[in-house]
Amino acid sequence: MATVPIIERSQWGARDPRGRKYVSWGTRTEFIVHHSAGPTSQTVRSIQDFHMDSRGWSDIGYNLLVDDAGHAYDGRGWLVVGAHAVGHNTSGIGVCYIGQNAPTDPAKRTIRALYDMACEQAGRQLETLGHGDVNDTTCPGGNLDAWVHDGMPVDGLDTNGGHELIGLKKGDQGERVKGLQVCIMYAGVDLPQYGADGDYGDETAEGLRQARELVGSDAGPGYGDRVSGWAYGQLMKLLAENTGGDGTASLPDTISVSGDLDVED
Repeated sequence: MATVPIIERSQWGARDPRGRKYVSWGTRTEFIVHHSAGPTSQTVRSIQDFHMDSRGWSDIGYNLLVDDAGHAYDGRGWLVVGAHAVGHNTSGIGVCYIGQNAPTDPAKRTIRALYDMACEQAGRQLETLGHGDVNDTTCPGGNLDAWVHDGMPVDGLDTNGGHELIGLKKGDQGERVKGLQVCIMYAGVDLPQYGADGDYGDETAEGLRQARELVGSDAGPGYGDRVSGWAYGQLMKLLAENTGGDGTASLPDTISVSGDLDVED
């Protein structure tokens, strides 16, 4: 079963909810997919602000959210009654793709992984639905809805999501290593000698170790030699903290990149 790290509410700067109502896994029978119907540049906090301030809800409406990079965010949480599908907020776990009807392959992989995780915790298969299956709406759009009704397949999808950094180790080379190095620097840890050169050497290992130490890990020698699940989660925590919780990153003035770094529009 595929699993993904989930970025906690404190990491994306969530406001405190005005109230919460909890349910048990025995109550959960559905996994309902949505899209935010906005730009992929939306932050989770901006969605929460809209739901609380404009719609008057007690919190962000969704239980979980997923962005184009394949990052998963904790919304209300697995077992809190949502505000995403009328008549199905108790029975359904609402998962929102941040964007409009055109999820990337990493986003799809994460949505599927969250479904697998939900079924594992529920101890049974949950019904997969698009928002339009339960309410009169075009959400989550034809593309995403068709994928949901096709069983949310992941075979053949690209694996360029952020959680694909997990498993990288000292001595590795390539674009995924560059991605790791850029994340380390965006998290506020300098790689002064080589920057993002795609080579997982001593400097990168020490940078990851320092990042883990900065979030409170007892990161001794060797703690940056491999990107474990814990290491990835701690790096993402530091990265989120470095944005100040409002989606505006406090980035270094310059980032050194050696060679070509693929950047998608």
